[in-house]
Amino acid sequence: MDYEFDDDLRRVDRDAVWNFLTTEAYWGNNRTREQFDRQLDGAWRVVAAYERPSGRLLGFARAFSDGVLSAYLADVFVLAEARGHGIGAGLVRTMVEDGPGGNFRWMLHTSDAHELYRRFGFDEPNSDFMERPRR
Repeated sequence: MDYEFDDDLRRVDRDAVWNFLTTEAYWGNNRTREQFDRQLDGAWRVVAAYERPSGRLLGFARAFSDGVLSAYLADVFVLAEARGHGIGAGLVRTMVEDGPGGNFRWMLHTSDAHELYRRFGFDEPNSDFMERPRR
């Protein structure tokens, strides 16, 4: 499978991302389309994987950040038919290591893919990390 990564927000197929988040992602069905569009427009950075030569979106990741010290990784996914080709690792690497946030403290919440994220330095929080869960 031939693919490329790009962080141009204008290239993102919003409908494809919205469709995945609302039909396949366990974390994505608690927001409206308007909220999703605001999140995308306000993202610090997005990275997507695109099939060559068609340009079809295969995977996606979004981050929000203070732009200086820390960032939160969100909405990471790879379409089922594109899994097993390194796209998930490429999305995380491009977002976390290869971009402008390479020295940030990165955070995320996920109930899956822990081994993937550990490869990029993610681990359980230590004693200096606190969280107030959603009510």
